[in-house]
Parts: sequence; structure tokens; C-alpha cells
Amino acid sequence: MSALGSDAAAGRGPIRVLVVEDDTLAADAHALYVGRIPGFTVVGTVHSAGAARRRLERSAVDLLLLDLYLPDGHGLRLLRTLRAGGHGVDVIAVTSARDLAVVREGVSLGVVQYVLKPFTFATLRERLVRYAEFRATVTVGEASGQDEVDRALAALRAPHPAAELPKGLTPDTLGSVTEVLRAADDGISAHAAAQALGISRITARRYLEHLVETGRAVRAPRYGGLGRPALTYRWVSAPDATG
Repeated sequence: MSALGSDAAAGRGPIRVLVVEDDTLAADAHALYVGRIPGFTVVGTVHSAGAARRRLERSAVDLLLLDLYLPDGHGLRLLRTLRAGGHGVDVIAVTSARDLAVVREGVSLGVVQYVLKPFTFATLRERLVRYAEFRATVTVGEASGQDEVDRALAALRAPHPAAELPKGLTPDTLGSVTEVLRAADDGISAHAAAQALGISRITARRYLEHLVETGRAVRAPRYGGLGRPALTYRWVSAPDATG
């Protein structure tokens, strides 16, 4: 039986998410990301298919963030078992699997979205916001006609226009700054990034701050010597775990 409670089914209250991910660091990162998105709440993190089944038996869950490579079996095998038992929980696959046959099977089992690793907070946020829009559209009542059905499916399936960069930023330079940042295991300052790329410190800092604002980097002061501490930027690498 579906674990969707009456409040959630009626569109009231936050969407309850269970993170199913074998890598503990990645699971914690995914849970942290979900917790930052209004309208969603994490009810737990588990690291195997068996643990997911047990949690679903005793907890109300609306959405699984499901890794496909689990230590005790493939995620789609878990999903087949749930569907055979009449469980209607929604699923977003969070995985490094790129096999289109797997994608096709997942769709047939009711996977509503795929998020390929590695991904950023902005990517997951977009998928969850789309899912919430779809869920709000189809929760209750009847469609008035084909147009309403099409709009509901479009909220889930059709990609939103790519988010525009702030004025003055370009995709090419953003990609270069991202590469330099990801290569700096101990973080990097705007000054060091500027020197590495041959751009001004102010320009480098604008791109680094954009990465912080979109959840792909964090900033922290680095103390040492006299004067004000330098800001150091570090790539958020936990969600890059594969599996």
C-alpha cells in the first residue's frame, strides 16, 4: 500500500523524502540539499534496499531519492518489489547510471526524474521544484481536458529554460573558474584563481561568489599573517560520489 498520507495526498504539508544512497557522505549531502528546498523535508537516509523497504513499512514517505547501485541489489529491483506490493511512492533516480535501457525500465516502473551524478544543488533543486509543481497539479480532482493533462506532464518532463547567468558573466569563463576551483583540493582565493586564469581578481571573485550562491562552492576565511583574513573558496565535492 502506498505510504502517502492523507495530508500529503491532499497537497498539505511538506513532501516527505527518503534518501536511499549507499555512500554515506553522498547520502548526507543529498539530505542537506533537500533540506534547503522549501516544501520538502527529509524523513531519513538509508544505505541499502533492505533498509529502504523496512523504512517504508513504518514511515510515511512521498518521494524516494533512489541510488540505483545498492550493496544488496539494484535500485530498480527494489522498485519492482515495491510496485508488486502496491506501493505508489514516487521515485527520482539519483545515479551515475547512463544506460538508456535502464532509463527506459525506470520510466516503466514510475521513475519520474533522473539526476545524473555528479550534480549541483541547482540541478537537484530544479528537479524537485518541477516534481512539486507536477504533484500539486495532479493531486486531486479531474482534468478538464487534454490541455490540462498536457500542462501537468509539461511541469514534470519539459525542461525549464536554462537559468541565465548574472549580467557580465559568461558560460566559458564560468567553466574555466569551475575547473580551477575543482582542482584546488585545499580551496583557492580569488587572487590565486585570477592569476591562474589571467583575469582580474574582481572578475574571479564574481564567478566564485556565483558558484557559492548556486550551492556549488563554499567560502571561508583563511587566517594567517597580518591584516584581514583572505577568503578561500572550495568546491562542494560530496555529491560527486558515484554509485
